[in-house]
Amino acid sequence: MNKITEITEKIVRFRDEREWMQFHDPKNMAVSIILEASELLEHFQWKTKEEVQGYVSQNKAEIKDEIADIALYLFELADNLGIDLIGAMEEKLKKNEIKYPVEKAKGRHTKYNKL
Repeated sequence: MNKITEITEKIVRFRDEREWMQFHDPKNMAVSIILEASELLEHFQWKTKEEVQGYVSQNKAEIKDEIADIALYLFELADNLGIDLIGAMEEKLKKNEIKYPVEKAKGRHTKYNKL
């Protein structure tokens, strides 16, 4: 069994022991991902690049928790929808390789339709 399968099973077990599936419909899961992402973003709001470096070193545990919250919801949402998350990520990377060819995108942040 791989690590993705193991953590997904732990997430599902945690949810099911608490009878929370009734609250974990796709809309609420998507909302929860955004809320947790906003909590992550709050750690960086109004800070300069230099300030962020010091802040991260002093607040890494809290930032780690927010990243974990996002991942937990994301893994569960994918599982609830029957989506192979790793497969979806691999497919998306292939699409991005086409949208952002190295020779056009290297060192640039330009959106694919403007390259």
